[in-house]
Amino acid sequence: MTFEYELPDVGEGVAEGEIVAWHVAPGDHVDEDEVLADVETDKAVVDLPSPVAGTIEELHAEEGEIVKVGSVVVTIDVDGDMPAAEEVEAAVEPDAAATDATASEQAVDGADTEGETPVASGRVFAPPNVRRLARELGVDITAVDGSGPSGRITEADVRSAAESETADSEDGDEPKRKSALSKRGDSEESERKSAVSKRSDSTGRKSAVTKRSDSTATSAAESADRAQTVAAPATRKFAEEQGVDLDAVPTDKTRDGEAFVEPEEIEAYVEAQEAAEEATGERAAAEADTAEPAAASGSEARPVRSEPYKGIRRTIGNQMQASSSTIPHATHHDTAVVSQLVESREKLKERAAERGISLTYMPFVMKAIVAGLKQHPILNTELDEDSEEIRYKDYYNVGIAVATDAGLMVPVVGDVDRKGLLELASEINELIERARDREISREEMQGGTFTVTNFGAIGGEFATPIINHPETAILGIGELTERPVVEGSGPDAEVVARHTLPLSLSIDHRVIDGAEAAEFTNTVIEYLEAPSLLLL
Repeated sequence: MTFEYELPDVGEGVAEGEIVAWHVAPGDHVDEDEVLADVETDKAVVDLPSPVAGTIEELHAEEGEIVKVGSVVVTIDVDGDMPAAEEVEAAVEPDAAATDATASEQAVDGADTEGETPVASGRVFAPPNVRRLARELGVDITAVDGSGPSGRITEADVRSAAESETADSEDGDEPKRKSALSKRGDSEESERKSAVSKRSDSTGRKSAVTKRSDSTATSAAESADRAQTVAAPATRKFAEEQGVDLDAVPTDKTRDGEAFVEPEEIEAYVEAQEAAEEATGERAAAEADTAEPAAASGSEARPVRSEPYKGIRRTIGNQMQASSSTIPHATHHDTAVVSQLVESREKLKERAAERGISLTYMPFVMKAIVAGLKQHPILNTELDEDSEEIRYKDYYNVGIAVATDAGLMVPVVGDVDRKGLLELASEINELIERARDREISREEMQGGTFTVTNFGAIGGEFATPIINHPETAILGIGELTERPVVEGSGPDAEVVARHTLPLSLSIDHRVIDGAEAAEFTNTVIEYLEAPSLLLL
């Protein structure tokens, strides 16, 4: 039974996703929940698990291709019954799609039976990073009991299961592990790459469907574009070696009503492509010879690289543009002398290390920020333009701007006022690491009430941070280092070296006045300069 898997909604408001990498190829057998591909949305990279067990028949998108939600991405020959629509949606992100539903059902039924793991419709509830860890450790995630909310499987659950299996193996019992690699069949099949992704032969030829740039090649591919092509296995292998899509090879032969391609037609097609590329190169060279000379006499054309403006980078850009064009920014600058803060951290850093925690300055800064927000609640707000209301938040979720290879991400630390320094440090370190590894979920970057950005980590003193809309303020931190400070006054004044921390507070001037921004900054400085006040 054939199942056409359409790209589901991998996050609220997400309309499309980019296929970053395929983990399967046509002919591979997959189990339910095995990851088929990595998909990049406008927020993060998520796993695309299979909702069924079966054999991959066809991949409908290439690596790097943008696919709309609802478009068919892969066709699977199902081993058993077809999945229900809600099961397909739940397979993508169990945390958001299924766990909440299960929790609400338990609340109604009052179910809290000891020893039972609540699972809806027999599905496994685990975020993508936990599923990936299970594959790496060779753990059958369907056999793991979840200890998280509503039976959600955590990393600790997977690691515990892996240790248990290892212990069983040492006792002489062979652990029954499932790894993504073992599901590929023999070694030859496991190394086979998809013909629709990144095929190239020893001469560097790319797939005719995606990589041919000449207009002649493009028209030839379009004229031969077919839904299905019949060919012998040896012919298909030859096409793969040549980096050719069989559906693009012109032919007038048919078999059982379908187009039939033979090896000599593939050879003729490749030769035509090479001839077209050679002609294109000759035309480009001729055009270059007749082109006007560069503005600078004797100068050569300078190399230029380009990359698509899409995915997370495009989302960040749109957010920044909307914030900058909507919010009238004003920035207040000041500097805190933080010698006591440096001493306090040095005293606590060793004890934190004994507990396996790296204690940075960020937990101290976040605690000082919350103290300032409590005294100046106007900075813990958002402006609802539609209802023309200023909404005050009586909770303190602080976002941390993190620079990653994909751009700026802002994971959110919830309820900062209720957590101790070491708990904050541990959570901050974990969120930052997962953001940089692109394993952070969309939900973990939502719900912030105030944001802090540490541009001083790479040098610099002051900046003008862009507010994370719909928040109304953001605090930028410069480099903490020794600088000259004047101590005393009059004839007794002297210039000494002290550790200082530059601060840059950007505000939404529609909501916050300059005086309120200065008062808030003064409060933050007070707590940073005397961190013992945080004990109060």
